[in-house]
Amino acid sequence: MSKHLFESDEKKFARCYQDALGYHRRAQIFSDQQQAVSLVFNVAAIAVESYLIAICAHYATMPFNHNYASLLSSVEEVMPLEPSLSASILALDTIFGICSVDDYHHGTPGVSDKESILTICNRLCALTESLA
Repeated sequence: MSKHLFESDEKKFARCYQDALGYHRRAQIFSDQQQAVSLVFNVAAIAVESYLIAICAHYATMPFNHNYASLLSSVEEVMPLEPSLSASILALDTIFGICSVDDYHHGTPGVSDKESILTICNRLCALTESLA
């Protein structure tokens, strides 16, 4: 049995927020080290997912699925986001739909995708920090 199965929303928020910060920090380090774009993108993608789950936990709501559209939908039920941020998050599903029940796919991110996802991480970090 998972040790996280019965954790409180507060503990889930704290755990997911810390996970998000760690993945975000590592993605930025990899970027600064000029590591492969796909490595930076994939690590940052986990950070984005963790930030969104943390926000959901803060508001005691959980998404049906962990693709970006479902995560975003759950977040926006309790906390409206700037339209540009929402659109950027939704665009991630076109590259990285590995959590999709109906449309599994994993594309190849380019440099602009790497920059975009790091910007998303920075924006979600600021939002999530305001909840901590």
